[in-house]
Amino acid sequence: MKAADIMRTWFATIGPSAPLLDVLHLLLETNQRGLPVVDDGGALVGIISEGDFLHRRELGVEYPEGFWLEWMLGKDEGQLARERTSGLRVDAVMSPHPVCVGEDATIEEVVKQMDIYQISQVLVLRDRKLAGILGRTQLLVALEQRLRRSTQA
Repeated sequence: MKAADIMRTWFATIGPSAPLLDVLHLLLETNQRGLPVVDDGGALVGIISEGDFLHRRELGVEYPEGFWLEWMLGKDEGQLARERTSGLRVDAVMSPHPVCVGEDATIEEVVKQMDIYQISQVLVLRDRKLAGILGRTQLLVALEQRLRRSTQA
């Protein structure tokens, strides 16, 4: 089985100059774990994922205890941390070198990349252009299908 056989081909992308608030809304709206970042010409320039919000020091703020996303999206406009965070753009927080595989990569190769980089998804390229996203969910669906076929045989 190859990456192209199970990759997700419908997904949202975002531009590098978009505000972080747009990323949050898009991640929640599409139920994606990360968004490929593409420039105006459609070239892949990075990825911004849930982990970029949770583990990056570039935000330059200390979040209060508890659910920080709720705090950031809340109505408490007077807090300096919220103002600084809401002013940041995608290109300030994104990972500029996303892990990618070719569409002919085997599932074993994909899982190896996920393990090496401790990530939950990889971007799939066709002729150096973004063709899909392959994440743990797609791997689980493929495994389920394979197990169903083996039990029916």
